[in-house]
Amino acid sequence: MTLAEEYLKQLDGPSVTADERALGRCRQAADFIFKGQFEAAGEALGGLWRGVGERPETGHLEATTEAEVVLQCGTLTGWLGSARHIPGAQERAKDLLYQALETFRSQGVASKVSEAQYELGICYWRLGAFDEARLMMTEAMKPLTDADVELKAKILIRRTLVDVSENKYYEALDLLKEAEPLFGLAGDALKGRWHGQKGLIFRRLGTAERRAEFFDSAIMEYTAAIFHYEQAKHERYCGTNLNNLAFLLYKLGRYRDAHEQLDRAQLILTKLKDPGTLAQVDETRARVLLAEKKYREADRVMAGVIRTLEQGGEAALLADALTLRGLIWARLGSGEGSANILREAMRLARDAGASTQAGMAALTLVEEHGATWRLSASEAAEVYRCADELLKDTQDAEDIARLRACAAVVVERLAGMRLDDKNFSFYGAVHELEARLIEQALEKEAGSVSRAARRLGLKHQSLSHMLTARHKKLMHKRTPPERRRRSIIKKDC
Repeated sequence: MTLAEEYLKQLDGPSVTADERALGRCRQAADFIFKGQFEAAGEALGGLWRGVGERPETGHLEATTEAEVVLQCGTLTGWLGSARHIPGAQERAKDLLYQALETFRSQGVASKVSEAQYELGICYWRLGAFDEARLMMTEAMKPLTDADVELKAKILIRRTLVDVSENKYYEALDLLKEAEPLFGLAGDALKGRWHGQKGLIFRRLGTAERRAEFFDSAIMEYTAAIFHYEQAKHERYCGTNLNNLAFLLYKLGRYRDAHEQLDRAQLILTKLKDPGTLAQVDETRARVLLAEKKYREADRVMAGVIRTLEQGGEAALLADALTLRGLIWARLGSGEGSANILREAMRLARDAGASTQAGMAALTLVEEHGATWRLSASEAAEVYRCADELLKDTQDAEDIARLRACAAVVVERLAGMRLDDKNFSFYGAVHELEARLIEQALEKEAGSVSRAARRLGLKHQSLSHMLTARHKKLMHKRTPPERRRRSIIKKDC
């Protein structure tokens, strides 16, 4: 019998009150959640845990005890929902966490209000709502004192995740440096998180600024994180950092080493039955396969990743995966399918408030298809404008370079085809000019095909045929055609 099992057994003794029993189970569950052992956390909660998103039966517990049970059930719902990609889990987790937060606030338990806000911030981050996530975590820090060392450390690490997701790497690094004294007092588990997050930031900075010293620092930080997680026996987070290390090795062109680390991560996460994190490992493997020009194999891997991510509600991750698959399809020669996937990635990320992911999808769409007929000149310009707005706060030098390159593509398109263009064809140039003029006419005539035809000097039937046969992408510009009424006057036979 383990110490945890022995402790839980003692809680069932006749001298233990219902509140003491519930609080003891919550403490044990919180410890398991911190270790990434989510199934064990559910078992620790016992009858208090009714399943993902379900409100626990708390009976006649005191208000603060009831709030603690709801807090742990909400926290576990968020983590299990992410690991298993359960539809709607993050919204249900938020509902439970808000209930706990309001009770703690009414009872004046400030540190528990902060804990609930911190967990809510993580839910918002998973959903790609980065502004809300940042606000929650900022509010969570305000009432904490010097005694709340561990909670402060956890919040600061998660706060930097939001900055990294928005490519604000130096802000994230400054936060971690400011928090370094906190982690010097922490155990292996928190030290693992601190080193792992520093590794992520250094890797992103190395990619963005192409500085080898950042990559060296990232490798050292990931190695340290893996060591501390092994010491703490936090297998799930060990697997996550192995995936992060593999991604870095892929960026450095060390594809064989990357596959080796991915194999190690896959072994750990398969044992833990964690499809969510396994999907992230598979996505990294697909990137390696893409770099190795093994496009078919990369596409097969991504098909599984997307199936997994579609089951959950983490729009930012799904948008990233769709963007990668759109790139793979472009390499496979499926141009129209690639463009449609990238448009869907943009829409999904924007709807979720994940600006960076939407901007990355937009950049990829212009890079892969902006110079071709798959995007009209006006659509290419509009997609670029979206990317520029979505990524206006980025500090990533690579993103900025990509934006400039895409701007050049759009300028070329707006100038029209020229005889010395690499892909020039007479009929392609005619098709592009025809599309541009039709689009302008439809916009000026508010979508009326009849009036647009007159403006172009065409018959209604001719313009209608051109739209349905050669310019289907402009169909959304027209107003729906009205059915002509039949005359009630019969013609003489």
